[in-house]
Amino acid sequence: MTFEKLIQQKPTLEWRRRMEEGDDLFTDEAINAADVILDSYISRLKELEDRPAEAAIMENVKEVVSRFNELNDQHDYFIETMEREELAEFIQEGAKIAGLKTKEDITEEWREW
Repeated sequence: MTFEKLIQQKPTLEWRRRMEEGDDLFTDEAINAADVILDSYISRLKELEDRPAEAAIMENVKEVVSRFNELNDQHDYFIETMEREELAEFIQEGAKIAGLKTKEDITEEWREW
């Protein structure tokens, strides 16, 4: 997996499809804001050196999770079980591509969604 392929699998693509099919959990505003957060996360991971320290990767994980905590609060708690799993998987895969080696849920420590 590469960052470029991961970007093509952003959970927001599926959220937009579900919204277009009538799922009222989502709004354009929430999905657009989520896209910005995810793009920023991937961009920051890409900026890390070829062999980044685990601490640097985890700082980015903490940041993206915190930003989603705020976004979820602002948009009527639209992150439910399925969205949580999709986001956690995306964040985990990004960290893995950057070099983190773990199978644990790396979002759980900071996640409120």
